Amino acid sequence: MSTAELAGAAPAVVAAAAERAGRFSARHIGTDAAAQRLMLDALGYDTVDALVGAAVPASIHVQPRATSSIPPAATEAEALAELRVLASQNRTARPMIGLGYYDTFTPSVIARNVLENPSWYTAYTPYQPEISQGRLEALINFQTMVTDLTGLATANASMLDESTAVVEGMLVARRASKSASNVFLVDADALPQTKALLEHRAAALGIEVRYTSFADLSEVAAFGAFLQYPGASGRVWDPTDAIAALHGHGGLAVVAADLLALTLLRSPGALGADVAVGTTQRFGVPLGFGGPHAGYMAVRAGLERQMPGRLVGVSQDAAGHPAYRLALQTREQHIRREKATSNICTAQVLLAVMASMYAVYHGPEGLRSIAGEVAQKAEALAARLREYGLVVRHDAFFDTIRVVTPGPSGRVVERARSKGYQLFWVDDATVGVSVDETTTADDLAVVAWAFGLPEAERDVRDLPFGEAEPLRGVAASLLRQEDFLTHPVFTAHRSETAMMRYLKTLADRDYALDRGMIPLGSCTMKLNAATEMAAVSWPEFSRVHPFAPEADVHGYLAMIEQLETWLAEVTGYDAVSLQPNAGSQGELAGLLAIRGYHRANGDTGRTVCLIPSSAHGTNAASAVLAGMKVVVVACDEAGNVDLGDLRAKIALHAAELAALMITYPSTHGVYEHEVLEITQAVHDAGGQVYVDGANLNALLGFARFGDLGGDVSHLNLHKTFAIPHGGGGPGVGPVAAKAHLAPYLPSHPLSQRADHAGGFVFEGGPVSAAPAGSASILPISWAYVRMMGAEGLKDATAAAVLAANYIAARLEDHYPVLYAGEGGLVAHECILDLRPLKEATGISVDDVAKRLIDYGFHAPTMSFPVAGTLMVEPTESEDLGEIERFIEAMIAIKAEALAVAAGEWPADDNPLVGAPHTAESVVAGEWTHPYSREKAVYPVHALVRTKYWPPVRRIDNAYGDRNLVCACPPIEAFA
Repeated sequence: MSTAELAGAAPAVVAAAAERAGRFSARHIGTDAAAQRLMLDALGYDTVDALVGAAVPASIHVQPRATSSIPPAATEAEALAELRVLASQNRTARPMIGLGYYDTFTPSVIARNVLENPSWYTAYTPYQPEISQGRLEALINFQTMVTDLTGLATANASMLDESTAVVEGMLVARRASKSASNVFLVDADALPQTKALLEHRAAALGIEVRYTSFADLSEVAAFGAFLQYPGASGRVWDPTDAIAALHGHGGLAVVAADLLALTLLRSPGALGADVAVGTTQRFGVPLGFGGPHAGYMAVRAGLERQMPGRLVGVSQDAAGHPAYRLALQTREQHIRREKATSNICTAQVLLAVMASMYAVYHGPEGLRSIAGEVAQKAEALAARLREYGLVVRHDAFFDTIRVVTPGPSGRVVERARSKGYQLFWVDDATVGVSVDETTTADDLAVVAWAFGLPEAERDVRDLPFGEAEPLRGVAASLLRQEDFLTHPVFTAHRSETAMMRYLKTLADRDYALDRGMIPLGSCTMKLNAATEMAAVSWPEFSRVHPFAPEADVHGYLAMIEQLETWLAEVTGYDAVSLQPNAGSQGELAGLLAIRGYHRANGDTGRTVCLIPSSAHGTNAASAVLAGMKVVVVACDEAGNVDLGDLRAKIALHAAELAALMITYPSTHGVYEHEVLEITQAVHDAGGQVYVDGANLNALLGFARFGDLGGDVSHLNLHKTFAIPHGGGGPGVGPVAAKAHLAPYLPSHPLSQRADHAGGFVFEGGPVSAAPAGSASILPISWAYVRMMGAEGLKDATAAAVLAANYIAARLEDHYPVLYAGEGGLVAHECILDLRPLKEATGISVDDVAKRLIDYGFHAPTMSFPVAGTLMVEPTESEDLGEIERFIEAMIAIKAEALAVAAGEWPADDNPLVGAPHTAESVVAGEWTHPYSREKAVYPVHALVRTKYWPPVRRIDNAYGDRNLVCACPPIEAFA
């Protein structure tokens, strides 16, 4: 209601309007009642519920619940207060457990200007590189940092975590090795979570994991081997001979290396490694109970095309200037599907940016100094314990020592915990201690006391760790000689002023949700509210070790259980695991649960997975990694699963049918009315149904996957539940299942608890390095559900469906809407067919996407799931003004294309093929184009004061792949 309307309204009406305005859902949903009335009138429906009721098949409508586990919607203040209570139940101890996780200092300039900055955390994957140059440069810095420290040729733009990176390294070795062996050797001193993950993933692929100390490899044939450097026990040793012996058998060496240690130790490349993996967590990224953290992978020359994940490369734009873009994308799932290098279709961009900026902030000298101090602290503690008569297992170490205790080791761990310190219980006679950059001399003194050193005697504080000799026991041949981080970017931003301005410069080159709508179909780029984000930075959540004792993490466990319960209710499932730290990992976890269920029933021959031709490419890649054979099911002209073809495929593979993977609503953006018939046909043949949860934002509150016949699903918390995309990650992909599959959902060897919401015990094996995956961003989704309430979640779905149908209706006279359900309605997204435009005018989908940049928009999803189309998803968060601005831009672009066809502009020189236009392109030199400068950069008058200027012109992707450069170019390249 307007101010004038409120003034004349009855008191009850005023009170109701005020109540609505005070709800968080009114802030989250962009269209108010007046806007929705206008949109509904255009579509011919009386209410939003009537519209969604007509779109969603009546057979799957959820029945109202008498009671709900989701409490009534809280205000923002109430939600933050409840989170404060949960946070207070986490004990902010001093974690010295190690095992790949360390406390760290996040420079405040990075925390404020990256982690807490919506210009960075609300950006999308840089598939439109012209408007992603800032984060692409940050990722080039990340790749350069990793290649320099690992001594290998090429690094990717990050992995999900260290343990999953090790698995991906194993798969690279399997693809690249010429050995016929199915044996993969694993360091007996590997991290325990990595061992468990390797075993779980290898079993599905028929790979034999064999543990070894690498003492004698003269007669062991293996396609690859994994070495931990330094080991989980802290041991530093020289694996050069072991790697050479492995190469002699045709195997490849995968080395997990601590990047901070590599500032002092020889690089994996210098040791002969083929692949290096690990984590960048200790480069300024908070512990966060396990994540999100950016893993890394680097490979030797020749393995670039085998490498999974995203790879940033240097190309050039239309003016010949250097420009960044994603390279070698033909390796990815959406193109190669079941033949892809991996099922991972995300990265940990926001965390990779933080880690890279930590290196930019400290530079090579700063990193070496931090590493030297860490090594000195460890040596000072070891020396004091030895002096007291205790045995330290290894003489050569970096930051971790294993100490033999004269009595039960648990007593030492408990003494330390009584003073607020967490040590690692190794066994009944051994305790592990890891130090980091935050460790002080006082901390070392308390740890020494915990081991029984008398307080009255000289303690560690009397032996300044600066006097201890770092790496005292490490052989000279293992000390680093090579320089690293020699590019000027790592030395040019020493003052905070310079660092702040560098981060601001990069952010200004990007287009994120803080600038305008990102209408990406299948990606759900909705509001990431500031209140939802607030708790991520609280130390009670951010400085918690993933393997902390259960008694120290009651707040986390309570929040996780609540979120699991809420997600189970809204999806119609019985159990939920929040461990998968990406949608791809959730897919894999669901399929592995199906595999475990069939095997438990003796159905080892059930290995066929039916997948519709329209499905996400990750579906097929995940099925392969779960040990399944992909059989494609056709879709009909309306975009639905072809029931005839489905029944034929089921009959053909009845005895070996493991599962059907189906996305609902479909990848084409349509609610399939035969979904119950589809799932029943699979169940009748003994198969299980995996419902991909990517499009849950079109269903929440109106229907549930479990009621559709789904047995298991993954959800994307970074889509439906408001976790921001962070420029291409982090993500969270929980997996939810019915009771019969619940026992096979992910477990973890170091989990604080065995039971989950609903009382189920998960025994399936881990899919991520930490028990709760990317736990530190779970408060975002917790806050979203808590503040929306069940009704708010339903209202959000309705608003999203209304917005998509409004766009489809407004644009259908200009661009055909490719698929629609009954009544001509779409779900939460619509596919605009640009192929007729290309045929009539010569203007391609690429031209339209790049021209949208000139209008101030991020393009919709291009050519997926159908080549030559744009898939548009406005979400519920955009207001009517922004939706209308997009509609007007698309109509104006159509008119420009028709002008080309009419001969007003040449086919090779017009505003569309010249897009996007930079400021330089319209002010430097003579303007020789047949269209005006104003038409180029101000196609609508509203842009004159609010213009987003792309930093580069259209990028030549083919040039970048022909001339692959994936590290920081020399500064002269930008002269």
